[in-house]
Amino acid sequence: MTRPITIRDPLWDTIRLEADACRIVDSQVFQRLRHIRQLGHAHLVYPGATHTRFDHAVGVYHLAQRALALLSERGALGDLSDSECRIIPLAALLHDIGHYPFSHALEELEEGRIPGHHEALAGRFLADAEVRAALAGLGEDAVGQIELLICGRSDHPLQGLVSGSLDLDKIEYLKRDATFCGVPYGVVDVDRLLHALQVLKDPETGLSEVGVHEKGIASLESLLFAKYQMFRNVYWHHAVRAATVLYKRIIADALEQKLIEPEELVGQTDEGILFVLEQRTRGGAGSDAGALVQALRTRKLPKRAGEVVAAELADPEAGSWLVVDSPLKRAAEDRVAEEIGLPAGGAYLDFPEKRAMFHLNLLVQRRDGGVLRIGPGGRTGLIGITRVAEELYHTARVLRLFTWPERREVRPAALAQLAARSAAEVRQRLASGAALLG
Repeated sequence: MTRPITIRDPLWDTIRLEADACRIVDSQVFQRLRHIRQLGHAHLVYPGATHTRFDHAVGVYHLAQRALALLSERGALGDLSDSECRIIPLAALLHDIGHYPFSHALEELEEGRIPGHHEALAGRFLADAEVRAALAGLGEDAVGQIELLICGRSDHPLQGLVSGSLDLDKIEYLKRDATFCGVPYGVVDVDRLLHALQVLKDPETGLSEVGVHEKGIASLESLLFAKYQMFRNVYWHHAVRAATVLYKRIIADALEQKLIEPEELVGQTDEGILFVLEQRTRGGAGSDAGALVQALRTRKLPKRAGEVVAAELADPEAGSWLVVDSPLKRAAEDRVAEEIGLPAGGAYLDFPEKRAMFHLNLLVQRRDGGVLRIGPGGRTGLIGITRVAEELYHTARVLRLFTWPERREVRPAALAQLAARSAAEVRQRLASGAALLG
């Protein structure tokens, strides 16, 4: 019989894993997360950032247990059964089970080039015999319920703890990432946030969901600003993005050249995918991809040629065709490379997008007992927090041009002009031979 265990964590100190959580952690599909770095290629900039999806998942489980205990003490769990409560920490533990190697990078490829977003892949891993056996005590539909919670589609009143504006995933990764990167940016008032959590009824629908008491607004602000600082200084650091675009190019080329099939990306580890590519590019086949793998391993990264902050664009929402790595974007990159005197494949355009990470859609309980919603479809916020979140997002987001193997200089105004062009205009210019940077 599996017994609960206690482990030591550098962030949360003591974490107790209950028996069903232990069985999940011991499964082969969960152990894979030990070999996927939480921050992809950030360790090439911040050497301490070698923590993994495994560490993070266990931390989210711990926060879910703490949140449930606090809600229970206040009698906020209402008529929820024991099994309905127990399923929340296990969904938190399993929320990243479907991740690709090097975390989120491959999800920036054009839809259809990979089997799906990591959350959409969760069901494949939840179907694992060891995982299903671990969840058997929660009922026949436990696997389906957890998959819905991970994907944010459950009607469970505690859905927001697993996936939502204030989910425990965000709280955990901000604090863990800042700690292991050695930066002072991810400061979140975790205890205050957890104590401010409420289960509130939506005034419009009458349905219960996770919200926050008004006294926790200051800690919610700390979460928002920590997120902004981490995106600006860590997640979207220019060298981190340079490594990311190089990795995406490696995988895109390997898929194009049939060196690897899309399904082979599922269930892989960081080192595993690089090893497969190295093996398959030996002897001349896919030599360009093989050379890029070696460049990534030895930190020979594309150079920053120019950049412009989204907030400085005439329309911060412009350049939607630059977001996803598509055939159109690749054709534009090759044309840009030609215009600045580099061979095809020598330019990388990067305009990362994570709008959902800055969106708020949350119920707030006022001190007078009233409940309001901040975010889409509700009030703009007690201090305009929704507007502030939008401005922070556009300030953190940067359009960059990287060049390889030589550095080139491109004026920010030229990049701004490129972003202002629609996809249709870019196609027309590619077809006519007109300059993209002119």
